[in-house]
Amino acid sequence: MRVLAVGDSYMPRSVFRKAFKDLERSHQIEYIDMDGAAAFAPATESELRLREYFGSPDQVARCMDGVEVLAVHGAPVTDDVLDASDVLRLVCCARGGPLNIDVEAVRSRGVPLINTPGKNAEAVADLTIAFLVMLARGIPKAMRFLGEGGQLGSNWQGSQFMGNDLRGHTLGLIGYGQVGRRVAARATAFGMQPLVYDPYVEVTEVEQANDLEELLGVSGFVSVHARATDDNGHLLDERALSVMRPGAFLVNTARATLVDQDALDAALASGHLGGAALDVFAHGPAGEPSPLLRHPNVVLTPHIGGATSETLMQGGLMIAQEIERFAADRPLYHVVNTPVS
Repeated sequence: MRVLAVGDSYMPRSVFRKAFKDLERSHQIEYIDMDGAAAFAPATESELRLREYFGSPDQVARCMDGVEVLAVHGAPVTDDVLDASDVLRLVCCARGGPLNIDVEAVRSRGVPLINTPGKNAEAVADLTIAFLVMLARGIPKAMRFLGEGGQLGSNWQGSQFMGNDLRGHTLGLIGYGQVGRRVAARATAFGMQPLVYDPYVEVTEVEQANDLEELLGVSGFVSVHARATDDNGHLLDERALSVMRPGAFLVNTARATLVDQDALDAALASGHLGGAALDVFAHGPAGEPSPLLRHPNVVLTPHIGGATSETLMQGGLMIAQEIERFAADRPLYHVVNTPVS
């Protein structure tokens, strides 16, 4: 088969080339990179369905002649791109959510669309544990102390940075999917006691809370790993945060919409919460820092949960495996759409 692998600034073609090395033995593969400077103004119905992409559809369409399998990460895939090949049989997106693809256009052409759910689960779980340690040990306060020129004159003065071990503390996990399960395993190794709230999965290996309030009321640490839906916006609102134990810590490496940021700001200002670490949060005006950074017990990172080389490679390998299965006429693992036959 002829395969077109389209890289971008986040996942360049070099990653696809490494992941697709074994495919090259039996398939013709062309690798290109998107030019981020080639921005376009979405105008067509198909283009307006895209939500997050890099480059322009025209860049992809120019290379589509004779392509049977299209593999992208962030490149835009519209009806014009799909129509540029009259032999296209499979579209692959090396992301958990194909925000850069007109899913309906792919479906209507009878072409399956593949994605890579869980490719970043290991990386996000690692970051979550790092956040837990940073909050427990008061790292934000200690770093700010040094950043402001502070020095300890003696070991005795270090008492102002007295923190906590993770061992013995209950970790409330809101959501128990790919990331939540990995966080539970890591936290158990630290001696924590995981408690899960997820009404959509059956949990047998760790304790499960009857409802969200029960989890919030007994957990010294709460970590959010739920999917964002139309129904769970501000899942952790003013009421939910007030139910949390005084001095408890909140971690969110899932989606910003799950936490009411104004309510969180107030809970930190009042001292009700002991601290928070967020990889996802609502941004204010460009160039201005988040107001949450005014609190000395807050850690913020700019959505880097999945930003590891291993995550990119995992996405490429998952796509390569799907292409191999497709070529062998075997069932595919991660089909986003239901193609129209």
